[in-house]
Amino acid sequence: MFTITQIQDASKKVKSGADFPRLVQELKAMGITHYENQVVDGRTRYFGTGSFVVNGVAKYPSLPVNDKGSAEKLKHALSIHQQGQTDYLTFCRHAAEAGVEKWITHMLDMTVTYFDKDNNKLVAEPIPLP
Repeated sequence: MFTITQIQDASKKVKSGADFPRLVQELKAMGITHYENQVVDGRTRYFGTGSFVVNGVAKYPSLPVNDKGSAEKLKHALSIHQQGQTDYLTFCRHAAEAGVEKWITHMLDMTVTYFDKDNNKLVAEPIPLP
């Protein structure tokens, strides 16, 4: 299957949100079906076929996640990130400010869905092809 080292190597190629669609294609080619990212510290859980799961470690010090989710703040953060104006950590800070607790990226559906602390869907968007 896949390893955290393979995932980290692929992720190193990403400089901004503009690079994200290529990363998704690479992760999908590794056999990853979806992953769940925790905004508080960047821990990610990767899922593959046959109940295969790999757990990542925290990527950065804990961020305070706003108790109230804001789809509008998140949409703005996504927009500037996808234009290449922010790096990953800056996007995570903006997502935390917008009340995003986690996001789930589905490689099979080619979607990313963002959830608040109450597990309410804030935004769901398609992943564009590279």
